[in-house]
Amino acid sequence: MIKLYDYELSGNCFKLRLLMAILGVKYEPVAVDFYPGLEHKSPWFLQLNPLGQLPVIDDDGYILRDAQAILIYLASKYDPSAKWYPTGSPNLLGEVCQWMAFADAITSTASAARLHDGLFYDFDIEACRTGAHRLFRILDEHLWFGEDQGNDWLCSGSHPTVADLACFPYVVLSEEGGISRQDYPAIRRWTDRVKRIPGFRVMPGIFPAGPGPKTT
Repeated sequence: MIKLYDYELSGNCFKLRLLMAILGVKYEPVAVDFYPGLEHKSPWFLQLNPLGQLPVIDDDGYILRDAQAILIYLASKYDPSAKWYPTGSPNLLGEVCQWMAFADAITSTASAARLHDGLFYDFDIEACRTGAHRLFRILDEHLWFGEDQGNDWLCSGSHPTVADLACFPYVVLSEEGGISRQDYPAIRRWTDRVKRIPGFRVMPGIFPAGPGPKTT
């Protein structure tokens, strides 16, 4: 069984829990005291991930770090439909990888702002918020034009992909870093669609489930 080294309030850990819930993959959570214990910097954890970052998985002895890499691994191994990581379509796969990289940029801005406000990290908060708004404008425009073409998701296929799950958490948690989504209506509609994906699970104490399931 997969072990997920997990911190409940981490958006990067949540995206893995979400994909495993959607795919029906059983896993064992191993709680890591990220704050205030800083257990992710402890000697035992650094043996798993010398970067000292969450999440990490151990799948029957195969250890993998980095949320985006783990999403790709889980989808490739545990999704027999190959819809979440569509290796059969080079164009669509290129889009997925493009938005996975965009998710890392969201983490370095919107997530950093959340860490500053909630866990007192010493970041340049104005730079974080400015950077997040720049990304959100790009994302909102992309989603708006996609909707105009009848597309609900970040990539051009008819099914959500790991790219949607990679970008979702730190967008929907952005208010906790002082980043309002009020001016991004297409983003708000997209986050509601993600919450309607069958198998969606809430992030405890953070945000609610959507108004109900939807066929995807």
